[in-house]
Amino acid sequence: MTVFDRGLLGHRCWLELATGERVDLPVDRWTAIPCDGDDVLLDACDGPTLDVGCGPGRLTAALSERGVASLGVDISATAVRLTHARGAAALHRDVFDRLPGEGRWRHILLADGNIGIGGDPLRLLSRMAELVGDGGTVLVELDPPGRGVRQDRVRLGPGSDDTDGAWFTWAWVGVEAIAELAAGTAFRVAWATRRDHRWFACLEKA
Repeated sequence: MTVFDRGLLGHRCWLELATGERVDLPVDRWTAIPCDGDDVLLDACDGPTLDVGCGPGRLTAALSERGVASLGVDISATAVRLTHARGAAALHRDVFDRLPGEGRWRHILLADGNIGIGGDPLRLLSRMAELVGDGGTVLVELDPPGRGVRQDRVRLGPGSDDTDGAWFTWAWVGVEAIAELAAGTAFRVAWATRRDHRWFACLEKA
């Protein structure tokens, strides 16, 4: 079992940056019921929704309970299993691989900092533009203002076996930087908001 899998089960884990800095991952939020700002994302979804990097499925399941058609996608088989255990649908797949309903999703979720997937937010948003339909939205969770766009090599800790410790690229995007990124793809910022200590934006496809 990898560090990420243990995090999905509620064990403390973090990102270790190449600089030596550590960023704790919000495993308590991943495994809890939706709270602490999640309603900003959930309330914005009124049609078929793809939850990218769904983790243990708290948002995918919450949407299903609301009667919204939803599908989680994650590269972790443990995440997919946990999402299924919540009674929600999920696929064990990379978001850059072929996915069901390409070009027809009404909404896409990039919660919990998943704008950082792949370490290239512009490439990721371009992929979102392929998945969402015209007039559809991408709901993005972002860093606070003043952070800009940051990319770094990271690895998960604490490592415990040969499958852990591999370096990969991750990215962070401050809320003030999302408009420029959106303009470089097929999106515009429809709104941005803060709920408690979390920041969100809604990107609408032209």
